[in-house]
Amino acid sequence: MASERVRKIQKALIDKGFFPGEVDGIWGRRTIAAVKAFQKTMGLDVDGVVGPNTTTALFGTSEPLPGGPLLPWLAEAQQLLGTKEVLGSRNNPVILDWADNLDVHYAGDEVPWCGLFVAHCIAATMVDEILPGNPLGARQWEKFGDPIEPRLGAVMVFWRQSTSSGFGHVGFYTGEDETAFRILGGNQSDKVCFTWVAKDRFIKARWPRTAASLSGGHAVVILNRAQDLSDNEA
Repeated sequence: MASERVRKIQKALIDKGFFPGEVDGIWGRRTIAAVKAFQKTMGLDVDGVVGPNTTTALFGTSEPLPGGPLLPWLAEAQQLLGTKEVLGSRNNPVILDWADNLDVHYAGDEVPWCGLFVAHCIAATMVDEILPGNPLGARQWEKFGDPIEPRLGAVMVFWRQSTSSGFGHVGFYTGEDETAFRILGGNQSDKVCFTWVAKDRFIKARWPRTAASLSGGHAVVILNRAQDLSDNEA
């Protein structure tokens, strides 16, 4: 579904005379650059984000995309579902490439990589966004972007072991029930997957500063949980 949304945006850009590269459903630098060029021409905020105003300018309606406005970092996270670390001394080169692309020293995928996963998803799709100084540290994401209430796509920070341990977990909000949040994240049972994290472990929710146009509206997702709470995030 995320790829379908991106393809629709890419086709609309081409129809308007802006070239995003191949219509491949990938939210990359050329697509972002084309969105910015379109926004500049239309007198919109030039942020590379297809929010409500840009959507209306592209399509003539505020809701042309299946699933609603695109959250590109969440779409990237969804495309990586199932990515696993390699047990033993070997490493998954996909995970190592995330660190290389961020110019972050990373010893191997036995080191907790939830922060690395979030950093990759943000940096790959929001090229002007400033990441935490040490994105590998889950608790460093408490300082990221702007504060927001938990909502679809928010960066969610939790404590791990104890509130004062300094250890934590970070991932993306995709839903909740009365007692837990459903988180799409990395290093959850050693892979990228959905898991449920207890609300009493929640610290902060943060939002990319360069995606302010996507922060409005009611985006709480209520789900029925049929899964135990997470106990494996390291």
